[in-house]
Amino acid sequence: MKAVIFDMDGVLVNSEDAMKTSSIMSLERFGINPTKDDFLEFTGMGEDAFIGGVAGKYNLEYDTEMKDYAYKLYVEMAREKVYVYPGVKEIIGKLRGMGFKAAVASAADLIKVKTNLACIGVTVEEFDAVVTGSDVTHKKPDPEIFLKAADIIGIEPGNCIVLEDALSGLKAAKSAGMSSIGITTAFSKEEMETESPDYVVDDIRDAYSLIVEWGKK
Repeated sequence: MKAVIFDMDGVLVNSEDAMKTSSIMSLERFGINPTKDDFLEFTGMGEDAFIGGVAGKYNLEYDTEMKDYAYKLYVEMAREKVYVYPGVKEIIGKLRGMGFKAAVASAADLIKVKTNLACIGVTVEEFDAVVTGSDVTHKKPDPEIFLKAADIIGIEPGNCIVLEDALSGLKAAKSAGMSSIGITTAFSKEEMETESPDYVVDDIRDAYSLIVEWGKK
């Protein structure tokens, strides 16, 4: 048996603009005025780093209240601002139907993961495992989150394939001993290839056929 481990943001949904918008609005309450470009280098590392890293750029000490308020705003605007990539719900269903285990491993907190899944039209219960940033000590590029997902579903790391949009996530997958597919929603193909993923595609629908073939190996 093999497993597919999905990152969330940039793979199943595009929530970066919504998260950047809510994070900016939150940080403005604390007296700074960051730009959306400030967040790029912290993509895929979880909101503590996403928001805290930008706060640090402006010499503002990070407080978890910044994240809590950003999430509150995010939940309110998600239905309007979170974009679900075409084919996502169908792909998850087809892979499960073919016998693949399916997990979500997102550096975001559970509240954001649940909100994004609701936008897709699926629930946490439809996956064999959902591991969030709150469940691990070390965030990507550390492999802990992927290894934890594999352990929960009982699949050896070498039989798991990770779908990622972030360089930190591809590095984590490689460190975990897993196969990986990079999706160019946040970084270019050339940038992704620096982390040596097994495949690079532009769209999750392109990844589907690759996963099916990989599963036959």
